[in-house]
Amino acid sequence: MITAREIIQKKRDRETLTPAQIAAFINGYVTGEIADYQVSAWLMAVYLNGLSTEETLALTRAMRDSGHRLDLSSIPSRKIDKHSTGGVGDKTSIIIAPIAAACGLTVPMITGRGLGHTGGTLDKLASIPGFDAKPSPERLVDILKAAGAAIIGQTEDLAPADRLIYALRDVTSTIESIPLITASILSKKIAEDIDGLVLDVKTGAGAFMPTIERARALARSIVDVSEKMKTKIVAVITDMEQPLGREIGNAMEIRECIRFLKGEAPEDLETVCLALAAYMIDLGGAAKTFDHARRMAYDHGYAAIERRAAAALDQPTPG
Repeated sequence: MITAREIIQKKRDRETLTPAQIAAFINGYVTGEIADYQVSAWLMAVYLNGLSTEETLALTRAMRDSGHRLDLSSIPSRKIDKHSTGGVGDKTSIIIAPIAAACGLTVPMITGRGLGHTGGTLDKLASIPGFDAKPSPERLVDILKAAGAAIIGQTEDLAPADRLIYALRDVTSTIESIPLITASILSKKIAEDIDGLVLDVKTGAGAFMPTIERARALARSIVDVSEKMKTKIVAVITDMEQPLGREIGNAMEIRECIRFLKGEAPEDLETVCLALAAYMIDLGGAAKTFDHARRMAYDHGYAAIERRAAAALDQPTPG
């Protein structure tokens, strides 16, 4: 039986770990047999020396299998999620989820808090008083059936290894590791019981992937592992050389999302959101062509939400 120390040493020395070794290391961490300081050392070794595609696949599976998976089999519609690698002012998930749902998809979106210099989607939603970030699985299914979309945080038993490692990456300066990003994203996304994923890789001065080469490498890594796990995926690289939209800050960005869905959309934010929503609609099979998906995103999603919001505002106040 290989020890945690030997696993750290193998990766330090650029050796290849087997799936069984990676699974044992991750399981040992989740059960408390392996300490934070040992995992921190291993994360730095991965950051410096990388993981092969097969090692990244094994890490993703081990993190996914460290807890329970969602069961969304009672929902007949196609379940499509979207993930962004994040950037300054990136609030696209909060906008895209209702647009895609309005076009007939089911969007179960598990999101996280921010890493490094940007707030995460969950940080933005937490600025809403009373927001419940962790509904029960039964409540989540009810919400998805009623509204078509839900954005929640990781529960204690959904890919717990990712939640634990996610926090360590932030304090060990290993955020930008492509294999670690890949495993983090896909372990919780595939645990959602989704049919497909649209990946938005941000690149530029305000993103974790500052160069187009790094962004392409990350997109390639996630696509390769996703395909090996039999999950449909589309990867899009978008610009983050300047903040997205006009507002920066968690509560301010929520207000901008609300204004967007009422028709007050900055051009850059509208362009990115409608394109990503179109990819979700196309991947979910709700449109005949990608151009059709673009029209649906606007006519049946964004514009329809805008019309409903306007109608609600025109109604007289009770009493």
